Amino acid sequence: MGNGISSGSRPSGGNEVSLAQIPENEKFFGLENFGNTCYCNAVLQVLYFCAPLRAHLLSHVQQKGLAKRKLDVKDKTLLDCMAELFHKISMQKKAMGYVTPKTFVARLQLDNEMFRGSMHQDAHEFLNFVLNAMCDQVEAELKAATGLTSSVVSAPPSPTSPSSASPSPYKTWVHEIFEGVLTNETKCLGCSTITNRDEAFLDLSVEIEPNTSLTACLKKFGAVETLAGNDRFFCDTCHALQDAEKRMHMKRIPHVLALHLKRFKYMEESQSFAKLFHRILFPSELKLPRVLTDAASLDSTKVYQVRWLHGGLESAEATGLRLLGAVWRSYSHWQRHGPRPLREHGAMPRCVGRL
Repeated sequence: MGNGISSGSRPSGGNEVSLAQIPENEKFFGLENFGNTCYCNAVLQVLYFCAPLRAHLLSHVQQKGLAKRKLDVKDKTLLDCMAELFHKISMQKKAMGYVTPKTFVARLQLDNEMFRGSMHQDAHEFLNFVLNAMCDQVEAELKAATGLTSSVVSAPPSPTSPSSASPSPYKTWVHEIFEGVLTNETKCLGCSTITNRDEAFLDLSVEIEPNTSLTACLKKFGAVETLAGNDRFFCDTCHALQDAEKRMHMKRIPHVLALHLKRFKYMEESQSFAKLFHRILFPSELKLPRVLTDAASLDSTKVYQVRWLHGGLESAEATGLRLLGAVWRSYSHWQRHGPRPLREHGAMPRCVGRL
């Protein structure tokens, strides 16, 4: 997820990473679990290593003087609490350890009743809520700074807020980091008229299949789909239902691309959703497939460093992963002594595990 941190050289041997290989002044801290808040902790771990987001949040602490002010959690926003948490981690004297995100979780539960109690929650829904909440709160601060007011921006986002970014005259730094634009292109096979519809997004949901890779999932996302039979397209030029070809491609690539693998699929036989435990291979660096980035104005050479998290309603825990040097490091919620190494990246060039 994102391209904010570069990887280093391969370790000389073993699974451990020497202090010389850890970026100077970097902190690797776990987050204490409150009941079943592993979905929250895993997302926060990945977001902490999103360099541009962390920089803005640390700047937010300085601008509002949050480090010096002792405010009650009711007087803070979720943005304030996340910024304070990141500041707390960054100011630790030790390189590894754990911190308690108690204030952030308390503010989260005040803002959204879905996250109250001790039930497992979905990491993707939590990420959507946090990104939309930050957008609204940064936008509210921008409007306040320019003397404008709005009753809309003061309200917390809905728990079912879509991951697509809503149109706004205010483009916040959250949009600058995560927002991209997708073009839904439909070509009528009767008259060859092409219809385009643009949609902004903060994260991209892609379908998965057994024994495949992240790159293959993205290729399928951008593949041409034929609309025929009961799915025919109504063409405004032909004024009739016509067979058509439909595809998606990126009009603007986000600085940090957040990808969501759709692990729940509706099963006709059982009339219910089932979780897919397919093994998905992914590289340490990801170049978007050409089928997704063939727009004339797009830089298709952009390479993303891969950050990963997995987990969900059905999982026993959620875990954040990032590439440090040439070793994948795991940030499970229960680890209080820093991240543990998984395996040398050189020994598994394509896959970390079943994610």
